[in-house]
Amino acid sequence: MPVSANFRFPAVAGLLAAAALLGTQCHQSVSGVLGTPVGALNTGPGVVQPVVVTSPVRYDTDDPAIWVKPADPAQSLVIGTDKASDGGLYVFDLQGKEVPGKTVHGLKRPNNVDIGYGLKLGGRPTDFALVTERETGLLRAFRLPDMQPLDHGNLAVFAGAGIGDRMPMGVAIYTRPADGAQFAVVGRKTGPREGYLAQYRLADDGTGQLQMTLVRQFGTWSGKKEIESIAVDNELGFIYYSDEGVGVRKYYADPARGNQELALFARTGFAEDHEGISIYKTGALTGYLLVSDQGASQFRFFPRQGTPADPNAHPELRAVKVAAHFSDGSDVTNVPLNPQFPHGMFVAMSDNKTFHYYRWEDMLGPDLKAVQ
Repeated sequence: MPVSANFRFPAVAGLLAAAALLGTQCHQSVSGVLGTPVGALNTGPGVVQPVVVTSPVRYDTDDPAIWVKPADPAQSLVIGTDKASDGGLYVFDLQGKEVPGKTVHGLKRPNNVDIGYGLKLGGRPTDFALVTERETGLLRAFRLPDMQPLDHGNLAVFAGAGIGDRMPMGVAIYTRPADGAQFAVVGRKTGPREGYLAQYRLADDGTGQLQMTLVRQFGTWSGKKEIESIAVDNELGFIYYSDEGVGVRKYYADPARGNQELALFARTGFAEDHEGISIYKTGALTGYLLVSDQGASQFRFFPRQGTPADPNAHPELRAVKVAAHFSDGSDVTNVPLNPQFPHGMFVAMSDNKTFHYYRWEDMLGPDLKAVQ
């Protein structure tokens, strides 16, 4: 996504210097919750509070994705999964209200969702939400913003694998800058120690609906828990995924560059599982990787660009405690959305059936901003 021209952040050298002083300091947001009142949130000194909490879903929130409306960012939407056998894909506005008539019900345990922009379908550039449907072994696609289906119910993943290895969980979309080709990167509930993830090219099937072609299987799994969260950095060309309880693994996003693992980081300090990953871009090459430390209800920051000595070294910069409890999936945008979110928005799920919207400047905090 584009970077706000009037809002810039410190280069990595400054970040790393600041990190030595920061430790795991956090700050208290003064923003009040504007959305639907909910149950107990994490509170106390240093806990960042959301400015919006969505209306609750029916069963179990799991993963959000932000669709930025290109022509009018103030009309952007948050798409969130409700994980159950009779689950759904909810659509919320920037005030946290469910948009009438947009939510898709009756999905079979939808896990993760991501957003694609401008894929040519039916001769027209099309934005879409792509979601994993675990109990059917399918991906489901819905056009944005009207949420009309874009698949024939035939986007099966991990074909040929055993029944237990065909249950998709994580999904992220990669758009290759060189030619605009789009790919879905998909993880699963369980799988082999090598080749745990699959990457599919997305295209029009000739009828204006989505089709997929497998281009590779790749990625190491520790065998310890599972792999769910996946994030893609289109501009730098990397895939990141959480090997839960172990760390974050890094690979090239372009299949032509091979399947070599480039890094395994975030290996220490996590209270429990490594979960949601999101990427905030502060420039063409700079920014932050945010990784959910689920058991501690906090997000840990890592430099997107690595270090000056090694672009594949990602030392921790800080940890931020948030009100969202036991957070799994997350998403972030650097696009100014409205006066409430002038520098972008961070969204995290909370285990009380809601999603929380945070101002980016509240997540960043005065300590990191001070070293600009």
